[in-house]
Amino acid sequence: MEQSPLSRTIRQLEADLGVTLLERTPRGVRLTPAGQVFLEEARRVLLTLEQAQTKARAVAAGHRGTLRIALAGGVGRTRLSALLALCREEAPEVGIRLFEAPLSQVVGGLGNDLYDAAFAMAGEMEAGVIAMPVWQDPLVVAIPARHPLLAHKRVPLEEVVGYPLVLCHPQVCEECSRQCERLLRLVETPPIVAEYVTTHSLMLALVAAGYGVGFSTAAHAVACRQADVIVRPLDEDSAALTTYLLHAEGAMSEPLRHFIDRAQRVGHMPLDAQRLA
Repeated sequence: MEQSPLSRTIRQLEADLGVTLLERTPRGVRLTPAGQVFLEEARRVLLTLEQAQTKARAVAAGHRGTLRIALAGGVGRTRLSALLALCREEAPEVGIRLFEAPLSQVVGGLGNDLYDAAFAMAGEMEAGVIAMPVWQDPLVVAIPARHPLLAHKRVPLEEVVGYPLVLCHPQVCEECSRQCERLLRLVETPPIVAEYVTTHSLMLALVAAGYGVGFSTAAHAVACRQADVIVRPLDEDSAALTTYLLHAEGAMSEPLRHFIDRAQRVGHMPLDAQRLA
């Protein structure tokens, strides 16, 4: 049987490199250790090429430079939108390129100069990467309509854990989940988890259906209102999710310094004037 063009290309690549990239068995095909390393390096090269193209186009369009900003985990879109709008207003000549990636890839990319800065929900970093808190979003409770917790204007955490919870999945939203776990450890009652979810919209859908109650941030709740779900603030001063700005140690460009300053200013801005229910 004649090989496909893709198979011939891979065979030729293996011959050029002098290594086996794929292990071929009757059960299927998988990467060899050498193939895995080659794949990771190839992705890095492609990302670098894409960034070079972006920079060239930005210069041609009149931009003085481009900041490469990575987003890891569930960074709040309300404050991010406010920051990007502020950057466009105060520094329209500086382009901003956004990348979504897992935290481990983001940290490695900062060390390898693939990103200028990043936003993440984690503040504990390895050597060479600095994490600074830039904004905190108060946590609120998402509650089904006609629920006993609605008797409280500010809901005690001890009352919340008395009901099943719909929580973010720890393997998908690792940093956010870790911050919520620290909050739940403030009470002695172990939580009852009804479901783990990977998206905020699914959490709201399950809460509306009566599966349990969930956590959100005040900013996210304002942006994603849903019928049959009412949000109330927690009666706990430390109930907030912290977003960190990450950057590599060492010299910092002037555009990046100004970007960090704007991020900190956005962190002190009031949330949308709409009031919680």
